[in-house]
Amino acid sequence: MYLNCHSYYSLRYGTLSEVELLNLAIEHKQDCIALTDINNTSAGLNFVRRAKEKNIKPILGIDFRNGNQQCYVSLARNNEGYLELNNFLSKHLHDKTPIADKAPHFKNAYTIYAFERAMELDKITFSENEFIGIGPKDLNRLRFSKYSAYKDKLVLLLPVSFNSKRDFSTHRLLRAIDTNTLLSKLPLEEQGSPDEYMLPPEKVKEVFVEHPYILKNTEVLLKACSIDFDFSPKRPSQNLKTVLGSSYADFKKLKKLCDKGLSERYEELTPTIVERLEKELSLIRKQDFVAFFLINWKIIEYARSKNYFYVGRGSGANSIVAYLLRITDVDPIELDLYFERFMNEYRLNPPDFDIDFSTWDREDVTRFIFEEFGQNGQAALLGSYVTFQHSGAVRELGKVFGIPKHEIDKLSAGNYSLQNLDNLSRLTLKYAAILHEHPNYLSIHAGGILISDRPIHYFSATYLPPKDFPTVQFDMHIAEDVGLFKFDILGQRGLGKIKDAIEIVKTNQPEAKLLDIHNPKPLFKDANINAMIARAECIGCFYVESPAMRMLLKKLGVDNYLLLVAASSIIRPGVAKSGMMREYILRHRNPQRRNEGHPVLQKIMPDTYGIMVYQEDVIKVAHHYAKLNLGEADVLRRGMSGKYRSRKEFKAVKKKFRDNCISAGEPEAIVDEVWRQIESFAGYAFAKGHSASYAVESYQSLYLKCYFPLEYMVATLNNGGGFYRAETYIHEARLNGAKIEAPCINYGFIETSIKGKTIYLGFQHIDSLEQKTMLKIINARVQGLFKSYDDFIERVPLSIEQLDLLIRIDALRSLGKDKRSLLWEAYYKENTIPKNELQQSFFRISMHDYILPKFSVTDLENAFDQLELIGFPLYDPFILLENEPDSKLVTADLKNHLDKVITIYGYLVTLKNTRTSKGDRMFFGTFLDREGQWLDTVHFPPIAKKYPFHGRGIYKLTGKVVTEFDFITLEVIAIQRMAYVPDPRFDATYNRKENSKHPSSFILLDKE
Repeated sequence: MYLNCHSYYSLRYGTLSEVELLNLAIEHKQDCIALTDINNTSAGLNFVRRAKEKNIKPILGIDFRNGNQQCYVSLARNNEGYLELNNFLSKHLHDKTPIADKAPHFKNAYTIYAFERAMELDKITFSENEFIGIGPKDLNRLRFSKYSAYKDKLVLLLPVSFNSKRDFSTHRLLRAIDTNTLLSKLPLEEQGSPDEYMLPPEKVKEVFVEHPYILKNTEVLLKACSIDFDFSPKRPSQNLKTVLGSSYADFKKLKKLCDKGLSERYEELTPTIVERLEKELSLIRKQDFVAFFLINWKIIEYARSKNYFYVGRGSGANSIVAYLLRITDVDPIELDLYFERFMNEYRLNPPDFDIDFSTWDREDVTRFIFEEFGQNGQAALLGSYVTFQHSGAVRELGKVFGIPKHEIDKLSAGNYSLQNLDNLSRLTLKYAAILHEHPNYLSIHAGGILISDRPIHYFSATYLPPKDFPTVQFDMHIAEDVGLFKFDILGQRGLGKIKDAIEIVKTNQPEAKLLDIHNPKPLFKDANINAMIARAECIGCFYVESPAMRMLLKKLGVDNYLLLVAASSIIRPGVAKSGMMREYILRHRNPQRRNEGHPVLQKIMPDTYGIMVYQEDVIKVAHHYAKLNLGEADVLRRGMSGKYRSRKEFKAVKKKFRDNCISAGEPEAIVDEVWRQIESFAGYAFAKGHSASYAVESYQSLYLKCYFPLEYMVATLNNGGGFYRAETYIHEARLNGAKIEAPCINYGFIETSIKGKTIYLGFQHIDSLEQKTMLKIINARVQGLFKSYDDFIERVPLSIEQLDLLIRIDALRSLGKDKRSLLWEAYYKENTIPKNELQQSFFRISMHDYILPKFSVTDLENAFDQLELIGFPLYDPFILLENEPDSKLVTADLKNHLDKVITIYGYLVTLKNTRTSKGDRMFFGTFLDREGQWLDTVHFPPIAKKYPFHGRGIYKLTGKVVTEFDFITLEVIAIQRMAYVPDPRFDATYNRKENSKHPSSFILLDKE
């Protein structure tokens, strides 16, 4: 009898989850209820799934509203009706138009107008599928209305949105947040009614005792509705089933593509290659995944036709078919990738392909996918939910309670004493806890695209976010539950770097011979690249440039592709957290230690010395050690990825794992330790094929860094950098022989550019310089170089504020005047010559050239201007120190001071803030010494607490020099941030002599 139930996916209105609604139905002995969220279908599929589990008949519908004004409630009579409703809602959401006052004629859905709404519309005629909804408060008015004669059209309409007074209070707060108003000023019309809770059936029957026909009509309506989706473990895939019109044609095409790929990828066909291909093709056909591979192939073929750089990764990289179709560049034969991780007869979902493109290429690839596969409404982006988190909820609630901002800041940051809080602050914290993890608004999955065999609206309505592609209203977990498996099309800056670097090399070194970067195998054998990896000289290179990775590369002595593949997964938090990263290093460096491992695990994973490093290792251990079948092992692996850890199927497999091991005579302590290692993966381990894909891209970027370091650093800067700030990459370019020039009006561009070995920073690095200013300069320069200041301002009319920025960064230095003279001239002429851009275009104004005294500008003044305008100096930052360092030690000296306490100076690059197992804060620091070489530090909790960091700058570091696996670290016992000299631009009393020009200059600090 409940036809109008709202979950908390009636965003910023409802308060109950779909599961809580179903539990309420059970509590009230209901065997059928309808979920009708407000202009939203996010909860629909999971509601049906959970209702089946609870033996409740689900009905799906939509509460169509304009704002908080209900237009009508529509219920799907069947799945086709749900499609109709989703089509209707989606059109409204896409077009951003109001819901029509009167519903269209739905062929397979019923529409219910609330009694008052029908009266407002003065609706007289009702089609066969239209009804009038009556609530308890409508009964008295019904007696005297024209609708009393419409007995066969009257049904119960009892909205359900809350289950307690607290829920209603939460609802009011949500409405205040949604309307951005104080709770005390929230209009009644923006709120639901306090009686929107589930009345006991006995009470309903008592209230409607004189109107039994209303109850009967409602029951008839409920019986007429039925909706079903298949969530069974063996449910068929709902993805597009065929690309070429038939399964036969699809498989024939796939086989032809593989045959072509064999000749392109392998010089010699071995029995291993042929057997692996036959095995994969047979299983792909049996599991009905042929179309999945062809769709990915089509996407890749389009990208290749446009010369887009991409990387295919994920578990699909374990597949030789994917390798032959060029979806990935990972050879599974070469790496002996575990076939069962890719696919096995128990696996119901297709393998996962994550395909990365550069950010701008990705948009066009997405457009292609929608044009190629979405013509009949079968494609959509995958949605996700942004939920209320503590800090955000506190801020939103604080505003609607009217709490001052500074008080909200304290509550949000946790800087308060509970006993000293006033009532409103306590309420804010109370309701922030209630709202925690409740959905706040819809967003988009990072890169998931659905391509369905049926129209996507069969499953959900879609909305149109700023990306302008239809997006479903549910997330990836619900999608997989119903058999919709996403295609991941992701954006990645690293690919933009590679693509741009190649183009820059072609321009700057047209005679250079570039290897085919899409054929990475020669790169794996390049001695220069491998030596560079072993030295951890990987700044700017994909996935191998961070301080933690630099440390691991040195500790492992990585000098080949296979070891880099392992390192790419070992660095992940799951392996590191379990202590197995350290154990791997120990076993790698000391073969004798490998004998200490569990013999069964050693046999299962010989290539990783019996240590679980990759996701498929979980499958191997579960299958061979715990004797689970491959289907159960994959459930375990998926649970470890964090997706289904709480589901009953995972819990059952977890129990079976332990029971099987104990039954086989394994000691409990060993079983518990193996399980601890598995559990520590916690969603952080990579599939080996995924790690191999990362390593391929690492080698591609390492190749460019090794042979074309300057061009590669320019490409890195123009693609937003990487792990570090721009100054680090400029420093790296200088170490490789570059001459770094500040932005220049005659030779620079908007982006950073290179000519020979000279790198001109782009105008985009100048803080507050407007894009229109940059474009004016570039467009005017087409007519020729600027010859004088007057020539420049005549051709590029600018405000004095924009001119000031350009002059102070010395962008006009090619005009032959120092910047102090230029500033004097600019401000004088700004105040004396009238500005008229149109007039200046036609008439040259005669300007008197004044004789000025000779000015000098020191390096310090330039450095402070650079600090202000681009965020870092183009000089050695150590010239900024007020006092000379009292230690001349540099990183190269540390090997001579092992286990000794020393003092050294370092320029802070980046800081990793972490916590110990006890929850204490500690830091790992990365600095540059006076020679511009790396210096690594560790700050244990007592030191981290006693000596906090105070922003960027140069620090005096005192500590003990230690080494582990030949990697030297300074265990800090004291730090002091060193003072800079007073800014000479504002300190007239400072008479320090001009420093000699420093050709080196570093720069850094990772992005915050």
